[in-house]
Amino acid sequence: MTSKSPVRSCEDIDETALSYAEIKALCAGDERIKEKMDLDMDVAKLKLMKANHQSQQFRLEDNLLKYFPEEIERNKGFIKGLETDMATLDAHPHPKDGFAGMVVRGDSLTDKDNAGAAILEACKEVKGLEPMEIGSYRGFTVSLSVEGFGQDFILTLKGQMTHRVTLGKDARGNLIRIDNALADMPKRLQNVHAQLDNLHSQIAAAKAEIGKPFPQEAELAQKSTRLAELNALLDIDSRAPAQQQASEVMAKSERPSVLDSLKMPCVCGTGRKPKHELAR
Repeated sequence: MTSKSPVRSCEDIDETALSYAEIKALCAGDERIKEKMDLDMDVAKLKLMKANHQSQQFRLEDNLLKYFPEEIERNKGFIKGLETDMATLDAHPHPKDGFAGMVVRGDSLTDKDNAGAAILEACKEVKGLEPMEIGSYRGFTVSLSVEGFGQDFILTLKGQMTHRVTLGKDARGNLIRIDNALADMPKRLQNVHAQLDNLHSQIAAAKAEIGKPFPQEAELAQKSTRLAELNALLDIDSRAPAQQQASEVMAKSERPSVLDSLKMPCVCGTGRKPKHELAR
């Protein structure tokens, strides 16, 4: 709230007069009122639909200019990174029925149990939120971090891409989780290709929709025109009684006032003789 008085405009007066005309016509059973009320709702609904259509057009333009190109480049980067990491993994395979070995805290470990135990020991040294590099595995840099208020330990394998593994308490089970995360790269690559294809499909659909006019533009124009006509007719009807009343007031004001006539001084004639002179 402010100390300023609200300012009324001419539109406020017009709306008041029109509202009076509506009430008067409604009481008289004027069918124009029902038509106007229906048109008010229809025009408001159509205007909202048109605004939504325009917003969608702007959104499609923004997507074509910015969002889609950025997403395509991002997914192409994922594809390149995953393909590079898959090549790295192929270059460092497990020996048949064996273990490729892992470096943890500078120690080269060729036994799965020892490697798993070393990872769990390294978890005890993790402090803070920053990842701590602990070694390497199959061509990838290995780091540890803690999440979930110190409850979850995350092992990260870093190549061109990042591959995360949530560790458990079982040493050998953690190594299985790590290998499963690396073996999941082809599936991730397939998903990224699918996302890229979907982006191209969205671009084609957006180009087909861009520039389309509001499908109900003709209906909106027709109903808006009719509504304006009804508003004008009801406005004329509301002004006619007011003008008639103003004319009556003006006519009354032009009539001579009886009170004013009584206040005027009486003018007596000078040619009339007194009665005693007539008796002579």
